[in-house]
Amino acid sequence: MKILVCVKQVPDMESRFRPDAAGVWYAETDLAFRVNEYDEYAIEQAVLLKEQLGGEPEITLLSVGPDRVVEAIKKGLAMGADRAVHVQDPASHLKDPFQIASIIAAYARGEGFDLIFTGMQSLDRGSSQVGVALAEMLGYPCATTVVGFEYADGTVTVKRELEGGVKGMVRLTAPALVTCQLGLNQPRYPTLPNIMKAKKKEVNVIPVEQLLKQEARLVLTRFRAPAKKGGGVVLEGDVADQVDRLIGILKDKTAVLR
Repeated sequence: MKILVCVKQVPDMESRFRPDAAGVWYAETDLAFRVNEYDEYAIEQAVLLKEQLGGEPEITLLSVGPDRVVEAIKKGLAMGADRAVHVQDPASHLKDPFQIASIIAAYARGEGFDLIFTGMQSLDRGSSQVGVALAEMLGYPCATTVVGFEYADGTVTVKRELEGGVKGMVRLTAPALVTCQLGLNQPRYPTLPNIMKAKKKEVNVIPVEQLLKQEARLVLTRFRAPAKKGGGVVLEGDVADQVDRLIGILKDKTAVLR
């Protein structure tokens, strides 16, 4: 069995974001980067499946991005993946989801992957489109927002998280693709021995020009911080007085009591 896990490196969401010089994405100065949270669930599920099947599956990680994404790749290898592909692209942030999916599909078509795991979405762009677009390009059945996963005899059974907390059960026949949601598993911390082993694992570097043949369908035209809003008002004193003042504010400043 061959498994592909798609991994993206994203900024830590606690970072302070500022527009870059072009005003179309965030400036990377002083940002800390990490593996996209949802992709960690994808890596962990692939490794759990490998352990379930006695170590037989080969897990390949694939990440598109500049040189810094090697750190994300190393973490995935230390978690238990066998090898990795780095599609080198210093301008990956300007690629739309369709282009990213087409890059991955161009590599995956000749590899015969039985299962593909992706995160439900990335924390920076949040489109939730790459996984489903990739499945369509490869002709794979796809299940999204997966919070439960079972595999037996070429059949994947997943539990999907739907609106309002409802869960749905879906059965797919491999080859298949699933996008992983919070709650699917608890990603492991790489141990020191596995971190050392990861340094010796194969990382195949491919220039993006070899794989990208599609023009962008979407173009990001502007990235900006939210407009600053006025400060709030803290009401103090007797409760009755606070109520009277609140009613006055609602009448004067809003249409709630008009």
